[in-house]
This record gives sequence, C-alpha cells and structure tokens, in this order.
Amino acid sequence: MGAAWEPLADQIGHQFQRPELLVRALTHKSRIAENSKVDPSRDNEQLEFLGDSILGFLVSDALITRFPHYPEGKLSKLKAWLVSSVHLLAIAESLHLGEYLRLGRGEEMSGGRGKRALLVNAVEAILAAIYLDAGMAAARVFVEAHVLREAGDLEAGGPPGVIDHKSLLQEKAQALKYPPPAYVTVAERGPEHAKTFTIEVRVGKALQASAEGISKKEASQRAAQVLLTRLNG
Repeated sequence: MGAAWEPLADQIGHQFQRPELLVRALTHKSRIAENSKVDPSRDNEQLEFLGDSILGFLVSDALITRFPHYPEGKLSKLKAWLVSSVHLLAIAESLHLGEYLRLGRGEEMSGGRGKRALLVNAVEAILAAIYLDAGMAAARVFVEAHVLREAGDLEAGGPPGVIDHKSLLQEKAQALKYPPPAYVTVAERGPEHAKTFTIEVRVGKALQASAEGISKKEASQRAAQVLLTRLNG
C-alpha cells in the first residue's frame, strides 16, 4: 500500500492485499475520461453497484440477528436509515473520503470532493473493494465498524428518519391543546451541491426549537425531535 493511501486504510480498518482495489474504489469516471489510454472500466461505478448489494445484505442480516423480535416493517425502516445517503455521507465524512477521491479536473473544479453522490458512492465502492480483496467476513467487519455503529441505539429511538418526530410532535401538541407545529427555513449555507439547512419549528408563541440538516426534511425532523424532547421532559 502506497503511503498516500495508508491513513485511509488505517481508518477503514482493512489492509489491502491488492491496494489497486482501493485506488479503483476512489476513482471517479471523470478521472478516467480524461485519459483515453486507460480502460474506462477502471472507475468505481461497478464497485459501487456491487457494494450497494453487499451493504443491503449485510445490514439486513445484522438487523435480524440483533432484533429478532422486530416485525418486517420496523426492520425495513431501520435498514432504510442505515443504507440511506444521509447515513453513508456521514460515514464518508468521518473517513475524510473527499481528500482521497481521484477526480478529473472538471469535477475537481466544480467541488466534487464535497458532492454527496460521489462520497456515498465511494463508501459503497470501498465495501466492494474489501469484499473482493478479502471476502465477505472482511466486508462484514467494515459494516459492523462503520455502518452499524449506531445500531445499538436504534431500539431506544434512533436517528431522524427511523422515527417520524414531526408526526409525534403534532400528536403531542394536539394532546396538550396547542396549535399545530409550524416549520420555517431560517438559514441555508454552503455550496449548491452540499447545502446545510436550518429549520425552526414553533408551537404557539412560546415554544420553539431549531436544528440543522443536509436536507430540509432532515433538519425538520431534528428540530421536531428537540422540541418533542422538551415537551416530554
């Protein structure tokens, strides 16, 4: 493994016997398109395709093992969160994948290192690279360490997206005879491809909370969760 990739391999928790697999997992098609002599299949799109399937299987298997008493509907909601772009983006950011992406000049100039789709695809491609390098057991270790690290807390509540906090807040407000919650976007920041939104929720004149998210939906859920916690407290 070349020195340039060693810090990432350490963070991933897998030392590649075939380091070229990791390099490919980080290579966007724009990098290949700029070099006509390079085989176009050497970008990470096929690895991303494979990694998506491996991720779905390993997450499903882990959830059934951890929560054998859960009905199919609840398992599906938990899985949907764990394989969501929101969750995978957080994993990519924790690994600083943007620093390691191999991009074409145009993609580099347009802020590709911070683009959600590129980062999420890279996580799935890395999972496939680990599988091809060392098999399903090694892929499972990566999923357990990075994707399922929050799964132990899911039974107690879970992150926004698993529980609909907006609906729960509305029910709570109705039970307390308060007006229905009202949501407003109070701030947007960041480039177009990687915006962060701040949403404020109000119940009546005195009760309010705000939260950030990488989508308005996520920020709204987080804000509702904050205010709901206060009302329940």
